[in-house]
Amino acid sequence: MQEEFQPTSARRYDIDWIRVIAIGLLLIYHISIGFQSWGRMIGFITSPEALDKLWLAMSLLNVWRIPLLFFVSGMGVYFAMRKRSWKQLIGERTYRILLPYVFGMFAIVPLHILIFSYYYDMSLNYVWAPGHLWFLGNIFCYVIVLSPLLFYLKQNESGKLARWIKKMLSNPLGLLLVLAAFIVEVLLIKPVPFELYAMTWHGVFIGILAFFFGFCFVLSGEPFWKMIRRWRWIFVAIALGLYLFRMIQFGPLTPVYLLAAESLCWILTVFAFGSMYLNNPGKALAYLSQAAYPVYILHMVFLYLGSVLIFPLPLPTIAQFVLVFSFTLFGCFGTYELIRRLKFLRPLFGLKIN
Repeated sequence: MQEEFQPTSARRYDIDWIRVIAIGLLLIYHISIGFQSWGRMIGFITSPEALDKLWLAMSLLNVWRIPLLFFVSGMGVYFAMRKRSWKQLIGERTYRILLPYVFGMFAIVPLHILIFSYYYDMSLNYVWAPGHLWFLGNIFCYVIVLSPLLFYLKQNESGKLARWIKKMLSNPLGLLLVLAAFIVEVLLIKPVPFELYAMTWHGVFIGILAFFFGFCFVLSGEPFWKMIRRWRWIFVAIALGLYLFRMIQFGPLTPVYLLAAESLCWILTVFAFGSMYLNNPGKALAYLSQAAYPVYILHMVFLYLGSVLIFPLPLPTIAQFVLVFSFTLFGCFGTYELIRRLKFLRPLFGLKIN
């Protein structure tokens, strides 16, 4: 997930910001699950009292927040190829993605499984699992599987295939082909629910499509970005319209092809507005861009620990939410401050050894 976003001419700070924001949304979403009555069914510690109104925002986010990260990861690979051979890319991704994935699977995920078991009076056993780090395993596989095609496109940007992709993605009608790919995926896989990405075939295939098209978006260059900026309000209108339509008309029974269309429109909206307003450097971005990966790896431990400490307290549910959020945030960033200062820990959390 930790990517380098450096196009040929200048660094794309907007993509850095979008990655940081997407991980921030992931944290907020996971915290919110602890305040849903169904949270325990998917392995979350839940508050005695639910905050049902959170579902309105959660249901808007959950059809595009994970696909957005896959898009951003594909974009990052394009920029990483700028100064790397195939062997260098695989070696670097092994170091930055596979190593934290394996470490987290055996050392981080078992911690929050133990905390969950303790809270619910279950037997305390060491259990290793991918857990929330499944995303890293998917990304590493995509790099291995797609790198021959991606290197071909990158090294032959004036070739027929690359020129066709650039022409297609400089026109809004070309986005219909992108949409068609995502619709075919859901019609074939039939995911129930659509937003169940973790360790499912739906997660695998929607991820590889988003990863590939994210690469193609940056391959297409400025004409693509100009096109989505020009059509940004159309994307907003379609995405919002589809969201309201499913909430009013369908609820959990929304046809998956409509969810695929809504998801893509939200993502294009984020990229369009991000390219307009977020393409600026700053100290906050420099710090958060480095912290995002370790925070993603660590957040479930502090979320579960905060839940154990705060949920038994006789507090209003909204106060519990604020306290769990604060505990998770301070715990993650406090630990990051330690990790970034210790060279032997940095590679285990996806950071370079300075």
